[in-house]
Amino acid sequence: MAKTTVHQNPITLIIPIAPGNTDQLRSALKIIKQDLAEGRKSYFSNIHTIHYARWIIIDDKDELGNPEQENAKLIFSSNFDGSIEDQLRDLCTISADLTDHIYQYCSGYPEKKLRTPENRMNYLRQWNVPAASFFRGSPNRSLDQIRNESKLRNQLRKILDEQNFEANSSKSIQKKLQDDIKSLPEFRWALEPFRMPRVNWIGMIFTGIILLLLSPLIILLILIIQFFHERKDPYFTLKRNDLDENRMRELELDEDFEFQNQFTQLVVMKPGKWRLFTFKFMMIFSKVLIKFLFVKGKLMGIPTIHFARWVLFDNNKRVLFCSNFDGSWQQYLGDFIDKSGWGLTGIFSNTTNFPKTKFLFFGGAYDEEHFLAWSRNTELPTQVWYNAYPELSIKNVNNNSLIRSLLFKNLSEKKAEDFLKLI
Repeated sequence: MAKTTVHQNPITLIIPIAPGNTDQLRSALKIIKQDLAEGRKSYFSNIHTIHYARWIIIDDKDELGNPEQENAKLIFSSNFDGSIEDQLRDLCTISADLTDHIYQYCSGYPEKKLRTPENRMNYLRQWNVPAASFFRGSPNRSLDQIRNESKLRNQLRKILDEQNFEANSSKSIQKKLQDDIKSLPEFRWALEPFRMPRVNWIGMIFTGIILLLLSPLIILLILIIQFFHERKDPYFTLKRNDLDENRMRELELDEDFEFQNQFTQLVVMKPGKWRLFTFKFMMIFSKVLIKFLFVKGKLMGIPTIHFARWVLFDNNKRVLFCSNFDGSWQQYLGDFIDKSGWGLTGIFSNTTNFPKTKFLFFGGAYDEEHFLAWSRNTELPTQVWYNAYPELSIKNVNNNSLIRSLLFKNLSEKKAEDFLKLI
């Protein structure tokens, strides 16, 4: 395993579907979805860097089921190791057949006889939309590392289960585990040290000073939003029972097949420069917190999110939110309300028909009944979702890395005891 730091990155490709091809594309994606669900094909597993991926179709119909004025669009979203160029190259070489099979339905895709890795890459590259903000629940860990550390933890557990260590000290048990792992060639990589991400308190102090200096302007912004915009804007008033039952059933059918779930949401920005400025400010603030503070597997105190992103697109008119998380949809959004309702409200109150908000951070998501209905109403069905390690929660991933980081350290008896409890 390489010692260089692994960077997990997002890519979001938003590509218009050629007129008349939407139904054919839906059928193609449905087959891929069924193959993944039934284990017939894994599709993305031959690219050994993709943690999660999804395809979503948007715009083909409005809320009443009527065709939209704009062409339908296909969104591809993935979380992967390495650079965007690496990801595009893998999609256009290793998975070229899959890429051709899907994007032949999109506007301007190279004709079959003219396709090369280079023009495939050029085509996809032009449609990439950078994330406004991106959260990693396990920063600096590659897909291979996550899988290998899971195997390491299982091997350590096996050693502990197969031998009687009741009379041994914790340090002697740790020594036995070290010796056994050193004797197994497949775990030689575990000898290389790995340092768990740490909070950057210097960065947080600097951020706090900046916020303090900007506080008069931030207060002024909040007052402008409240009295010149929020009081006049329409807000979401529907409850769960008011929503389309068929659409809700379609969304719920794609949930809870396994421990992990996905959530895709599309919302429209409220008009005006103040709303756009506020949203972008919140994105910058979230990026700073993600870089300096949220590095231990929790986003605003929520310990269930593997990856999440916000993407501002369509000339700053719309926002796409994608996340991969552990547990149920209800539990996931309940955690957001309980632990970071202010953050959700500060971000999404800048989009149309959000529950009534006061002074940017109050109300909104804390109005649980209307917020949950709003979340369902703005959620999109995901045509295809790929998950590289469905058996691992984000807690498992980070715990396994912690075990690996401590295994070969010289620990005190008390710390060795705590280490064994992790296994």
